[in-house]
Amino acid sequence: MSALNITHDPARRSWIESANAADTDFPIQNLPFGAFARSGEIRTGVAIGDRVVDLRALHDLALLDGDAAIACASACDSTLNALMALDARHVSALRAALSDLLKHDAPARSRLASSIDAVLPRVTDVELTLPCAIGDYTDFLTSLHHTERHGRYKGLADPLPAAFKSLPIAYHGRASSLRVSGGDVRRPYGQFRDADGNVCFGPAPMLDFELELAAVIGRGNALTRPIAIDDARNHVFGYCLLNDWSAKSIQWFEQVLGPFLGKSFHSSVSPWLVTEEALAPFRKAAPSRAAGDPAILPHLRGAHDQQRGGLNLDLYAHLSTAAMRSDRMPAMQITHTQPDNLYWTFAQMIAHHTSNGCNLRTGDLLGSGTISGASDASRACLTELSEAGKKPLALPTGESRIALEDGDEIVLSARASAPGAVSIGFGECRGRIAAALPYPLAAGEH
Repeated sequence: MSALNITHDPARRSWIESANAADTDFPIQNLPFGAFARSGEIRTGVAIGDRVVDLRALHDLALLDGDAAIACASACDSTLNALMALDARHVSALRAALSDLLKHDAPARSRLASSIDAVLPRVTDVELTLPCAIGDYTDFLTSLHHTERHGRYKGLADPLPAAFKSLPIAYHGRASSLRVSGGDVRRPYGQFRDADGNVCFGPAPMLDFELELAAVIGRGNALTRPIAIDDARNHVFGYCLLNDWSAKSIQWFEQVLGPFLGKSFHSSVSPWLVTEEALAPFRKAAPSRAAGDPAILPHLRGAHDQQRGGLNLDLYAHLSTAAMRSDRMPAMQITHTQPDNLYWTFAQMIAHHTSNGCNLRTGDLLGSGTISGASDASRACLTELSEAGKKPLALPTGESRIALEDGDEIVLSARASAPGAVSIGFGECRGRIAAALPYPLAAGEH
């Protein structure tokens, strides 16, 4: 497990001045990994302030040695997968070397500064892409409050599934439609019941966002070889924000084996992977459970996970409509929540996922599920914010919402903080709803 080291030193400052701003997501204590397009080529990089370290350009300068050099060479591809598959010591060595190169009194400062646009382009001058090739995507259902509310909305006699408090429930998502933050989220077509209860087909009328945190696997496990609970976080390369866009009208009609077309049309992730090591200062005990809840079975209960499986993290969702942007109104904060609202930790999700011998692979993405809490402010999707349409969400323009309309934009963000540590962020996870495209015509029609 990651321990505190010099890269977490709150006194450390960077010669990249934007990295020293109090409100930056990417101070020198963070150094998250991602990928970007530049001059028609995909490269990997590390965020620092308002700039990106181009890892291939850095490798060409031959400023690194040992494990850091090995790690940087592995990152000279169009995705981070080769780097992520290395032993954690290599990634840690690269973070430490980058921290030393970027600190305010770095010996190599003048050499880097002289070629700053080549080695450290501004993030506004590049196009951020998916940080890694994602082969499999598993989405969990780990908020008791989110699960209970949706069970109530559906009229279930027991809103919580029988297994909820015994294991982390999940479904297998569609990795092919995962997209990096930004751009349009196209309204999908599907089957659903109309207001009269008739089954119809057309553009989904009830679109929703879901605020989630996701873990991305670094080193996987061999088939038939489960991952022990207290070893699970050693298999996580980093974390990002996830918006699991949902067509609730489609999902609630089709769901028998689990979500399908109501979920598979688009999921958005933030572009930067905040490493397990960077989050070390913000670890805390796993969320406590209510008296009378079932005991955690031994394979899902680890001493270290119970002591350090939680995170001091605040997550937010902001909504803006076309009318709000036209009137130059700021986006409205509609959700503020924390991972404390999850019933299961990521280590427990990984241990459960692999408990039957299932193999996770480098780049696999595991979503936490919607991180809703008990309070009104912590409801992390519009369905909950509007009580399934019974109490429309009022907006400052006089508009209201029970579902997302075309032109609506959702921006997710997160901030880790703890006493004595420099606060770090995750960057934005942004998406704007676009109108459905004309549906394909039948053969022979024009």
